[in-house]
Amino acid sequence: MREVHCHPEPPDPTATMTQLSRRDMIESLAKAGAAVLLAPIVASAATPAAASAPSAGPIFSQELPPVSLDGWKMTALEITYAPGQVDRAHRHIGFVFGYVLEGELRFKADGGDETTYHVGQMFYEPPGTVHRVSANASTTKQCRFLAMVFVDRTKPLTEAV
Repeated sequence: MREVHCHPEPPDPTATMTQLSRRDMIESLAKAGAAVLLAPIVASAATPAAASAPSAGPIFSQELPPVSLDGWKMTALEITYAPGQVDRAHRHIGFVFGYVLEGELRFKADGGDETTYHVGQMFYEPPGTVHRVSANASTTKQCRFLAMVFVDRTKPLTEAV
């Protein structure tokens, strides 16, 4: 009859690996530690400083109207116009900052010339200004922009004219 063991005997450690001396072990650990500590320094030396440093600078500056913002709110809207789409004339009771995310936006507010804004450009609408033209300047590509509307929280964001 054959004997079955539930717990096999562990293999002989000297048969599968060589033993390291204490000195060899310390040297190996020191080399591994040095590699871990020096890797970020070597990597940063290989990367140009300009590529790793963030860049910041103003893209738009605007004086604000003389209003108290007590009781006001800011609503950020992402607006998408299909190719060739034109919005109706409207008015914002508060003031608006806009930022073009994609495409080109045709824009005209009372008191100003019609302008086309491109990706990365901003615009401003003073309180109560009638926005006469708001349209996608392209007939083939969509236009997306962010409108940040500041208004008394008891008032609508937009009024038809």
